[in-house]
Amino acid sequence: MNFFEQTGKVAIGSRLRMLTDKVTEDAAQIYKLYNIDMQPKWFPVFYALAQDKEKTITELAKDIGHSHPSVSKIISEMLKKGYVKEGKDKTDGRRNVVSLSLAGIEISKKIEDQLIDVNAAIEEISAQSQNKLWEAIGEWEFLLEQKTLLRRVVEKKKERDSLKIEIVDYQPKYQEIFRSLNVEWISQYFTMEETDYKALDNPQGYILDKGGFILVARYEGEPLGVCALVKMNDGEYDFELAKMAVSPKAQGKNVGFLLANAIIDKAKSLGASKIYLESNTILKPAINLYHKLGFQKVAGKPTPYTRCNIQMELVIR
Repeated sequence: MNFFEQTGKVAIGSRLRMLTDKVTEDAAQIYKLYNIDMQPKWFPVFYALAQDKEKTITELAKDIGHSHPSVSKIISEMLKKGYVKEGKDKTDGRRNVVSLSLAGIEISKKIEDQLIDVNAAIEEISAQSQNKLWEAIGEWEFLLEQKTLLRRVVEKKKERDSLKIEIVDYQPKYQEIFRSLNVEWISQYFTMEETDYKALDNPQGYILDKGGFILVARYEGEPLGVCALVKMNDGEYDFELAKMAVSPKAQGKNVGFLLANAIIDKAKSLGASKIYLESNTILKPAINLYHKLGFQKVAGKPTPYTRCNIQMELVIR
């Protein structure tokens, strides 16, 4: 157990497999003790069939939480052993069902004493332990159904990566990255337009000198994301959130969310009450991000972009 003391909880899968192997090894010997010719892996299927007269493989898989191929393989093995039989559903001839054979029914009677003794042994272990493993397993299963271990690790990775992200003000040295990141995503989905060139070829004159701002997201010092606030003078909106682009290298690092939050905070610091943006619904991750930030769909405003099919606003409170 020194290995698990050193690795800690990150080796939970390996430790659970070792525990499973120990229990399964004992289970095989326990069947022999009661003169029952059974493989431990068959038990969930066998028990489910012992409780109900017949079931389809799909129903069995759902009941015991196994995959369809796994249950199908177990049924094949039990058929060869003569413990189960296949037939047609009496109420629906199109469905194949499985049930215990006469030999299987005899085993189900014979196994009753074994189950009593095994249950008593488990209760004894539970009484001797400080932690209730059975209840804990149930809790873990429930929590992992709500959010998988993979999803939780992805979230933790994003949190850790976020600590390496620095949002800085635009400087002339970032003009090329500001242009290239935007050209990359626009060209991937659409066609560059005249207004794009105006903003990207001359961000100083088109955005900054008119009262706008540009922020740059750096990951471990490398600029991987950009976003602009374009000053608006239409009497309704203070700024337009525009030219947000994130490098594919930054995918999964939460750069877009942090960058957008920073640009909104910048607008707030300047006394803005409403921010406007234009996008396209084909950009689903971007649209989801905007909704997450609190933007709501609006309509009817003239746009210089042919690719725009959705307009949104954020009311700053």
